[in-house]
Amino acid sequence: MVSQVTCSGETKHHARRTLKHFHGEIHMERNQGASTCIQHQFANHFPHSFINTFKKYLLSTFHVSGTEDSSMSKTDTAPCPFGIDIFERERIRVTKVDWQRSRNGAAHHTQEYPCPELVVRRGQSFSLTLELSRAPDCEETFIFMVETGPRASEALHTKAVFQTSELELGEGWTAAKEAQMENTLTVSLASPPNAVIGRYLLSIRLSSHRKHSNRRLGEFVLLFNPCQPPGAVLLLIPDAALPQASKARAPVHTRPDDCFSEDDVFLASEEERQEYVLNDSGIIFRGVEKHIRAQGWNYGQFEEDILNICLSILDRSPGHQNNPATDVSCRHDPIYVTRVISAMVNSNNDRGVVQGQWQGKYDGGTSPLHWRGSVAILQKWLKGRYKPVKYGQCWVFAGVMCTVLRCLGIATRVVSNFNSAHDTDQNLSVDKYVDSFGRTLEDLTEDSMWNFHVWNESWFARQDLGPSYNGWQVLDATPQEESEGVFRCGPASVTAIREGDVHLAHDGPFVFAEVNADYITWLWHEDESRERVYSNTKKIGRCISTKAVGSDSRVDITDLYKYPEGSRKERQVYSKAVKRLFSVKASGRRTWIRRAGGRCLWHDDLLEPTTKPSITGKFKLLEPPMLGHDLRLALCLANLTSRVQQVRVNLSGATILYTRKPVAEILHESHAVRLGRQEEKRIPITISYSKYKEDLTEDKKILLAAMCLVTKGEKLLVEKDITLEDFITIKVLGPAMVGVAVTVEVTVVNPLLERVKDCALMVEGSGFLQEQLSIDVPTLEPQERASVQFDITPSKSGPRQLQVDLVSPHFPDIKGFVIIHVATDK
Repeated sequence: MVSQVTCSGETKHHARRTLKHFHGEIHMERNQGASTCIQHQFANHFPHSFINTFKKYLLSTFHVSGTEDSSMSKTDTAPCPFGIDIFERERIRVTKVDWQRSRNGAAHHTQEYPCPELVVRRGQSFSLTLELSRAPDCEETFIFMVETGPRASEALHTKAVFQTSELELGEGWTAAKEAQMENTLTVSLASPPNAVIGRYLLSIRLSSHRKHSNRRLGEFVLLFNPCQPPGAVLLLIPDAALPQASKARAPVHTRPDDCFSEDDVFLASEEERQEYVLNDSGIIFRGVEKHIRAQGWNYGQFEEDILNICLSILDRSPGHQNNPATDVSCRHDPIYVTRVISAMVNSNNDRGVVQGQWQGKYDGGTSPLHWRGSVAILQKWLKGRYKPVKYGQCWVFAGVMCTVLRCLGIATRVVSNFNSAHDTDQNLSVDKYVDSFGRTLEDLTEDSMWNFHVWNESWFARQDLGPSYNGWQVLDATPQEESEGVFRCGPASVTAIREGDVHLAHDGPFVFAEVNADYITWLWHEDESRERVYSNTKKIGRCISTKAVGSDSRVDITDLYKYPEGSRKERQVYSKAVKRLFSVKASGRRTWIRRAGGRCLWHDDLLEPTTKPSITGKFKLLEPPMLGHDLRLALCLANLTSRVQQVRVNLSGATILYTRKPVAEILHESHAVRLGRQEEKRIPITISYSKYKEDLTEDKKILLAAMCLVTKGEKLLVEKDITLEDFITIKVLGPAMVGVAVTVEVTVVNPLLERVKDCALMVEGSGFLQEQLSIDVPTLEPQERASVQFDITPSKSGPRQLQVDLVSPHFPDIKGFVIIHVATDK
């Protein structure tokens, strides 16, 4: 037995390293004898007394001789001096991490995100390769830990600890060994399909013989997963059982509960995932019911900083500021996340992204019509330290929200509703008050009907409502009315709206009214009495539109929101919705309605047919309404009776916003008209450009009204919305290929009968330009046609949208876009 000798920590550390090296030398040089090896290895490093002590230890511990069959096994005859065990293995450590971004990005459809962290989708495995300080042995364990948000905890499901196994088992986070080669280990990690989304920290603990090695491996981002996980089984209802859209085949999905057994946002169709999740540009439809126009929009969810900005939007919400740990724990639920985003895209209750403005005055900011996409808005919000960006209107809010939700992995599309109701008192009726010239009395009219309104639909399961309400959900970030004290709207199930189930969460009554309220116009008399002059159960909710999958065409999805207008089923659903909202008590021919909130109102039997009219009327354009030109049209009146009719016609016209809010009156005149039996007459109307040019808004919209007063007291109100035309064409002069410049030619026309200067083309497009491009346009003579050419160099392949606007201080922006199919570099 060799006695123990004390030594310093530094000497002990040096001895440990040298002894490990010396142990190998004994195997190689044992013919020469142990003493010679010890003397040779230690002479220059340790005192003579140290060497003699260790020689005695070695001789008493090992059977060492000069023969070839000498044994080198450790015995229990003597402990190693200085507490050094030459058989102790080096503690295993991770020396390098390969996140396999290319492989994981392709598998998770996240390769387009430009951020430095790995981006993956929940419920789907991803791989990483660990380089270790040495090859692991079977007794060593690899324990992983993931954390997200402040004060992460397993109780809140924002933290998970799990170790490697041979198979991916369990309902929580899992880790499985994929491959091992010497000191390299590839593992497959997977989150549960209902994991919290967001930025995660991944750490590892390597344990061996009661000794541990800890290391932070780095951060990754986990998103919702609309894609089909490997091995998932889908049950689809046959197409014959699905409702059809009236104009074109609409992307309708209905499936039982078990089809959402994975991620709640799962979407079966690959074509629709490409469109509603991965497409970084789109089309927003604007205008009026009979003149729908397409506007390009750059969503840009894969542009620089956008993913970080989208996660910051969640972190800037009031719920996160008040209770960050709980807020993060709720981010597993698309219902919660979309409701937060709906509130945060507008700035009414918080320091949200976009500040709304509908008054036509945009001092200190940007006109809503000048935005061409979401990227510039989101980046400006970030650079401005989260100060709301000025200004937005409904299509801007919808475009930004579409970007954010697609970026987070939720299939989302933009939907436009023409003749969209804003029902302020939730009586499912839009009541408009006018004077004897048909002009809107704004102090009496609280409800409104917008020419169009734009919102979003997102696809996910409604675990709170049941499988019947899975699928498309309405979300609206435009701040119109408060929902639970916050300006937001949705998610409201489209199926629930169609079936009149307005009592279900969230905001069903408001959305139902937007698409199916009754429209009533009242003539307000000087004695403060009112007289119904127009009612229409079919006017609200027309041509509900979205971009088609894989093309630029418009798809009419009105049938997803309601049954055919005027049908028995549609009226039954309307009555069902009324009963859901109100408690009804009959009182003669009138109905007294008590709202759930306690407010009372009288609801006349407005659906009863009115007396058959004795005259009809409509406005007819005599020339296309061109920006910069006089408007020429006629009011056509027809006598439906066999008696002579005397009619007083009061005409009015005004420039308006797209919300139909009047800006300035441009027409006010009266005519006395005699209509013979069955006679038709035209009243010509001309509005000169000089009358409307100063007051025309950027919406380029004019509203005309004619109040026709028949001798015997009958009244007829005729209205027409006009959108002025403009002109721009875009051509690509040659094939487009990644990395190769291609020329674009833009042709514009000066719409005015006067010379204009200081015009410019504003160009934007994801995959073409890093930022907006401004190109000066030479001075344009009256009605001159001019062409401008410029080069762009595509950086991404596939169908890409290029937007070009003609901007001038003399007239509203003229907008255009083109889809360019970019080939990969040969």
